[in-house]
Amino acid sequence: MGLFDLFKAKSDKGKPGTEPAAVGDKNVARLGKLAGGKHAQNYDRIESIDALAKVGTGEAAAALLKRFTFHIDPSITDQEEKEAAIRGVLAAGEAAIEPIRTFCLRAESLTWALKILKDLVPSDRYVEELIRLLERFDTEYTRNVDPKQQLIAELEHYNAPAVRPAVERFLEDSSEAIRFVAVATVFAQEDPASVTPLAKTLATEESVRVKNRLLEGLVARGWAIPEDQRDAVRAEIPAGYAIDPQGKVKRR
Repeated sequence: MGLFDLFKAKSDKGKPGTEPAAVGDKNVARLGKLAGGKHAQNYDRIESIDALAKVGTGEAAAALLKRFTFHIDPSITDQEEKEAAIRGVLAAGEAAIEPIRTFCLRAESLTWALKILKDLVPSDRYVEELIRLLERFDTEYTRNVDPKQQLIAELEHYNAPAVRPAVERFLEDSSEAIRFVAVATVFAQEDPASVTPLAKTLATEESVRVKNRLLEGLVARGWAIPEDQRDAVRAEIPAGYAIDPQGKVKRR
């Protein structure tokens, strides 16, 4: 008998016919500790996950999201548990949105949370939620850039008016990795109005790979660099590129 069995037996004492869903609804915090416990026994975790999945509340969804904070071996077991947790979070529907937002603000990685969110809401709402999460980040140094990087990279797949202004400020991020993905996402919006901040970044960028991504994006689109920025850009672009009289970047 595992920890979950002992807990369930105690909860059901004197309550013939009590369903697991009812047990979970009253004991979400306890079940959450088992479901999100890396060092708990597998059978305790999976039974707790299954019980929470039947509750279908925001509180249960928050408890299930804890399962995405660690990995266990073997990987097939890890995958099975996480897929069960996904089903449970999705079962909460709209009530899961706020717990997902809270989880994303604290998590080391957003891979699973974004997967759930994408399945939970329509694409336009999904973009709104991504931008809402991104607004919480600044451009200063941070130890772990993964969440911010994942949000910006995910927005690259969507063309929406709100994406460009939300992402452009990260062209000046302290992290080279963030600037790299920000350039790609800004270009993906296919908005010529982006050329001014992109040219500003090009004139000050020190990273070779970011600079190359900027140059190739401008070459591909034929966007003309504003006249008042051309001299600054000319001074920084490598020998393999040039700016023609119309302000367009060309390969030599």
